[in-house]
Amino acid sequence: MVAQVMTLGRRIIAVGSDNPVKLDAVREGFTVSGRFGTIEIRARKVTSSVREQPLSLDETLRGAIARARSAFADCDLSVGIEDGLFAVPYTQSGYMNVCACAIFDGTREHLGLASAFEYPAAVTRFVIDEGLDVTQAFVKAGLSNNSHLGAAEGAIGVLTRGHLTRRTYARQAVDMALIHLPHIRP
Repeated sequence: MVAQVMTLGRRIIAVGSDNPVKLDAVREGFTVSGRFGTIEIRARKVTSSVREQPLSLDETLRGAIARARSAFADCDLSVGIEDGLFAVPYTQSGYMNVCACAIFDGTREHLGLASAFEYPAAVTRFVIDEGLDVTQAFVKAGLSNNSHLGAAEGAIGVLTRGHLTRRTYARQAVDMALIHLPHIRP
């Protein structure tokens, strides 16, 4: 059941972040779906209640859920987006990155994941062994000099030479989470 606040015409979507990349991914996902009419995106700076760099799929999902639940106030729906590493056998580094999205309707979460990908082994070592976040690891590995990589093209943008950016990658997770929401007439 969708939150009672939802009214015909304008939907307020709260996002548990002030990162412009995440806000754009949510705006695009909800708009392109064509299911919500006019939307207003509201940024809410919240904590994920997990490590800065989640190191399991469970922790990544818990971070997205915590962001969505913390952002839920005076809105129709809230969204949490969290990236994290999780162990994957047969990979070169032992880990892959995944972006998780949780959409909270006031009662339950609707989850989606983007496609997973592997960082260069040196980046993963810096994250796992030295506790660096992904941006710090990319800078230390000499793959980027952008200290705000997560609010720009993201690690995926660097690795794909701009063919897939963090915004479009996060949008995959948003699109997958939107599948689970009931159809709402605009």
